[in-house]
Amino acid sequence: MSDQSPPPGWTPRDPDTPDGQRHAQAPHPGRPAGSTGPAGTAGTAGTAGPGKPGKKPRRKRTGWRRLLPTWRMLLGGVLLLALLLGGALVAGYLLVDIPPANAAATAQSNVYLYSDGSQLARDGEVNRVNVPLSQVPRIVQQAVLAAEDRDFYSERAVDPKAMLRAAWNTATGKGTQSGSTITQQYVKNYYLGQEQTIKRKVKEFFIAIKLGREKSKDYILEGYLNTSYFGRNAYGIQAASQAYYGKDVGKLTTAEGAYLATLLNSPSAFDVVSHPQGRPRALARWNYVLDGMVKKDWLPAAERATTQFPEPGKVRAAAGLSGQRGYLVEAVKDYITENKILDDKTLAEGGYHITTTIDKRRQNDLVEAVDDQMVGKLDPEKRKADRVVRAGGVSIDPATGKVVALYGGIDYTKQYVNNATRHDYQVASTFKPFVFAAAVENDSRTQDGRRITPNTIYNGDNKRPVVGGRIRFAPENEGQVSYGNITVNTATDLSVNTVYAQMAVDVGTLKVKETAVALGIPENTPNFDPGPAMALGTMQASVLDMTQAYATLADHGRRTPYTFLEKIAKEDDTVALPERTPTQAVSREAADTTTSMLVSVVDNGTGTAALAAGRPAAGKTGTGELDRSAWFAAYTPDLVTVVAMMGQDPDTGALQSLYGALGEARIGGGGYPARIWAAYTKTALEGTDPVDFDLELQPGAAQPPPPPTFESEPPEETEQGERSPTPPGRPTRPTPSNPTGGQNQGGQNNGGQNQGGQNNGGQNNGGQTQGGQNNGGTTQGNQGGTSAGTQAGTTQGSSQGAAQGADAGAVGGVRPPSAFLE
Repeated sequence: MSDQSPPPGWTPRDPDTPDGQRHAQAPHPGRPAGSTGPAGTAGTAGTAGPGKPGKKPRRKRTGWRRLLPTWRMLLGGVLLLALLLGGALVAGYLLVDIPPANAAATAQSNVYLYSDGSQLARDGEVNRVNVPLSQVPRIVQQAVLAAEDRDFYSERAVDPKAMLRAAWNTATGKGTQSGSTITQQYVKNYYLGQEQTIKRKVKEFFIAIKLGREKSKDYILEGYLNTSYFGRNAYGIQAASQAYYGKDVGKLTTAEGAYLATLLNSPSAFDVVSHPQGRPRALARWNYVLDGMVKKDWLPAAERATTQFPEPGKVRAAAGLSGQRGYLVEAVKDYITENKILDDKTLAEGGYHITTTIDKRRQNDLVEAVDDQMVGKLDPEKRKADRVVRAGGVSIDPATGKVVALYGGIDYTKQYVNNATRHDYQVASTFKPFVFAAAVENDSRTQDGRRITPNTIYNGDNKRPVVGGRIRFAPENEGQVSYGNITVNTATDLSVNTVYAQMAVDVGTLKVKETAVALGIPENTPNFDPGPAMALGTMQASVLDMTQAYATLADHGRRTPYTFLEKIAKEDDTVALPERTPTQAVSREAADTTTSMLVSVVDNGTGTAALAAGRPAAGKTGTGELDRSAWFAAYTPDLVTVVAMMGQDPDTGALQSLYGALGEARIGGGGYPARIWAAYTKTALEGTDPVDFDLELQPGAAQPPPPPTFESEPPEETEQGERSPTPPGRPTRPTPSNPTGGQNQGGQNNGGQNQGGQNNGGQNNGGQTQGGQNNGGTTQGNQGGTSAGTQAGTTQGSSQGAAQGADAGAVGGVRPPSAFLE
């Protein structure tokens, strides 16, 4: 049959193989397959047949090696990729033309709106003056190159390595970097825009290459200098020269040119006049520019060594930004750039409609309160000290974090530094609540093992050395008063430094700082050093920062990051705003127990002026070193406001003491700042029902039964501004027990307010009437306030009479200047 199987050992016939070869290749029975020699000898391995002796067959790749590309595949892929990239570059170069100037070359104004949509301000027309490169001094040109692109004249229009390095650093979290040459920056400024998109970067790349081939380096540098933004609404180096130094660019010195070059990196942050807190970074950048000029042999080292920083002139604000408008616009701009919503240059390009959180009615209420309670009483013609008085204030809704009102100064066109956002004044005793909050949060104990609560006893003697710390520290109390053993609650009422310095060490100064940061104080705040002195408020936080932290306490320890923005839109596009997810910064127990003590400060302590608001309130006073600042930070359950008075020389900008301002020997936080707070809060909350604090206290914080309550009316004032001894309507607040009988026997009733504190020694006899206004107060004021009040408070009972007597007597008389904080 035709389909019979072949016999064993039969080799299938290959029709293309000659018979002779076929027989030669056939294996011999009993011989291994592949053997071609005589029996018992192996054939030559690897032969491919007659005519191809010695050629080895290709070995097949097995296992995981089959998954790897061969070198031929790799080479082919590289060549294909190179062809594609080359084609893309050629196509991009041919297809992308140099466009006409963009809108940034004739930038628009931004419109700022109140929360109700009505117009707050328009940030003015663009200030731009173009000049030929020949009018810019060579040394100024070199300063710009040292700052931005030192190899500009020798490099190509684009630097791929720098771009890749910048992209890598940005992707790995080492900071956002542009990696752009001056040519690329000019293209972005003049032809494109500031948006951070891949499409824009691709266009920038090809336009820069084409521009570099078609235009000279001088042409590009001239365009860059005329289109760059320098801050103060100034576009171009000529406008910047006028804005900062009031002179034409041709008259700039080397130092001035280096400073203008410094501004290119961060125009708003490096303006040392409007943002004094940025001075260290600006100086570092300025030195970097000068050092770069020396390295490039553009500036002799000897001249560099003698070059001093050129202080820029005052900010000349646009007329449309007068009053509070300029401060508000500046604060909103800072918020936008600091939160990287838009950068300086993109925002300056203009065309944005920016809806803020500022409540128009409450904003007017805050301005009116400052004017009525302070500004209207200043008389710099008669009192030289009144020339140095400044004020700042911020109000926040604690539930939403929205800034509803801000007071930056008397007028943005007259006082250009925003007092609400500056960081150069000590916050004084307004920091003390953060120490106590940290104690509760960390379940801290005293040196002898007692849990720290409002009723914990501490020694409040003046200059008592702090125990347990690595730093020797013996702080002074306000008025040099020694209080003996007092509760933490009383120490808070009277702002006793020695108690809080010891408490900070008991808690741990690092833990205190951690708590303050969690509440909302920026970690990089100037002079925010962990040590026992921090309890006295030596750090220099802004009014805005302090309002954020107190808003966290007001909202039961829940921190909602503050914001100035409701919406930003440009034409049909809406800009994304950062997430502001609330977080529990400290436990409710820690926040609420702190609040309970701050309620006592308003009811019984140094903040009683706040009772005039007619609302349940919690607050803390503070007076900075040498009386350069006076603070009142306080809140109702639904509104948080911090007000500060500051002393600053209007000519030199130096910080000054407030001694003698407004006709008073000293300015304290419980005076004008508290009165401004009360006037504002009363009108801002008008038409709403008073809300009591809903507090959950730590174990051991419970107080004795509260004193009798009064009608809900604000305390009355006499013709001299004297408060009635028992103001009606103050919120019901349990008073802390005092084992030494301070408040009840000797503090308030017998020796404190009535006999030695307010009436006999403080306000009436020695304070306002005899000592303060009529007789000058030196003899009778001190005698009545300090002697009677101190003797009554210290001898008969405790601390409150002594402190209030001393405090009231000093207002009427003269309390010696001191270098410590209240």
